[in-house]
Amino acid sequence: MKTSERILSLDIYRGLTVILMILVNNPGTWSAIYPPFQHAHWHGCTPTDLVFPFFLFIVGVSISFSMTKVKQDPVKKNLAMRKGIWRGVKLIGIGLFLGLFPFFNFAEMRIPGVLQRIGLVFIFASAMFLYLSERNIFILFLVIMLGYWGMITLIPVPSYGAPNLDDPNGVISAYIDNIILNGHMWSGTKTWDPEGLVTTLPAIGTAILGLFAGGLIKNKPKSEVVKLLVGYGVVLTAIGYLWGIVFPINKSLWTSTYVFFTGGLGFISLGVSYWIFDVLKKGRNLVLIPQAFGLNPMAAYVLSELTARLIGVIPVGETTVKGFLFSLIAGTGIPLEMASLIFSILYICLMTIPILYLYRKKIVIKV
Repeated sequence: MKTSERILSLDIYRGLTVILMILVNNPGTWSAIYPPFQHAHWHGCTPTDLVFPFFLFIVGVSISFSMTKVKQDPVKKNLAMRKGIWRGVKLIGIGLFLGLFPFFNFAEMRIPGVLQRIGLVFIFASAMFLYLSERNIFILFLVIMLGYWGMITLIPVPSYGAPNLDDPNGVISAYIDNIILNGHMWSGTKTWDPEGLVTTLPAIGTAILGLFAGGLIKNKPKSEVVKLLVGYGVVLTAIGYLWGIVFPINKSLWTSTYVFFTGGLGFISLGVSYWIFDVLKKGRNLVLIPQAFGLNPMAAYVLSELTARLIGVIPVGETTVKGFLFSLIAGTGIPLEMASLIFSILYICLMTIPILYLYRKKIVIKV
C-alpha cells in the first residue's frame, strides 16, 4: 500500500484503546469494579491489562509509518531522531506534571508513570527503526526478551535471596528501581513501581512488535495483510501463553511472556480492524467517536487525567465532586459495580465533548 495513505483502522484502534484506558482509570469507586475492568492481582492478564501494551504497540506501528520516508536520508534521519527525542522528553515532562497535579508535592513525587514510559519507549523504538535494519531489530528484540527472562529469574536479590516471581519485592528489577527511585515510586506500593525503569526495557519490545506490524501493512498487498497480521498474532499469543507456564504473564513485571501474549493479541485485533475498516471499508459511519479519540489521543488522555484529579479533590459538603456525583448514581439502588461502571461511561461521554469539538474543527494536538 502507499505509505502516504492514512490507515483509518489505526486511528480507530488507537481511539478505542484510549477510550478503554479512560474507562478503566475512572471508576465511580475503586472498591466496586467488575473483574474485567480490574488489573490482574499479580500474575495473569485481564482485558484491562491489554490497554497499555496495545497503546505501546500502536506507538511502534505509528513510528513505522511516520519515519519511513526519512530513514534512507542521513540528514533527515538525524533530524527526525532529534525531533523524536524532544517528543519523548515532552511526554516525560507532561507525565511528571500529571503526577504532581494538583498538590505539587515534590518531596514524594512519583517519577515513573504511563506517559514517562511512553516517552522512553518512543525514543528507543524510534532510534531502532531509524538506525537498525529489520534483521538487527529482530535480533535485538530476541536479546531483550531472553535477556530479561534470565535477569529476573536467575539474578539473586541482595538482602532477599533467590528470585521469587510470586513476590513483587523478590525480583532484581524492583531492587534496582528501589535504589534509583527510592521515595519516588507508586504510592500504592512504595517499594516497587509497575512503570519502573527496569521493566521499561521489555516494554520497548512491545513497541518493536508494532514496528513489525507497521512494516507488514506498508509492504504487503492489502489482500495479504490481514492474513499475516492474524497469523503472526496467533503464533505470538501461543508462544506467550505456553511460555507463561514456566515464566508467568505479568503486567507489573512486563514479563517477556506478557510482551508476546499481548503483542499477539495486538496483531490480531489490528488485523481485524484493518479488515473491517480498510479492506471491506464497512462501518465507517459508526466509529466517529473512536476516530476522534484516535486523532487526539494525548489530548484525550491528559484532559481526562487532569479532570479526574480536579473532581477528586474539589469539595462538595463532606465529600468531593466525584464522590457526590457517584452517590447520585449509587443512590438509585443498583449494584455498586454497575454504578461504578455507569460513572465511567458518563465520564467518557464528558470527555467526548471536547474531543469531538477538536475533530469537527480539524484540530490535532501533537506533543
